[in-house]
Amino acid sequence: MFGLFKKKTEKEKLQQQYEKLMKEAFQLSTRNRSASDDKYAEADIIMKKIEKLP
Repeated sequence: MFGLFKKKTEKEKLQQQYEKLMKEAFQLSTRNRSASDDKYAEADIIMKKIEKLP
């Protein structure tokens, strides 16, 4: 209950965004390969940002 108002850290926000992009990329991979590749590229950029954080 005390974690209800806890703010997410920058790393947690980026990880959530990364997971969302990877899920979208996977779903697109069966229908539109180029759009899926774009989503994977976006996810890769997010992962690099996560790796740079302390």
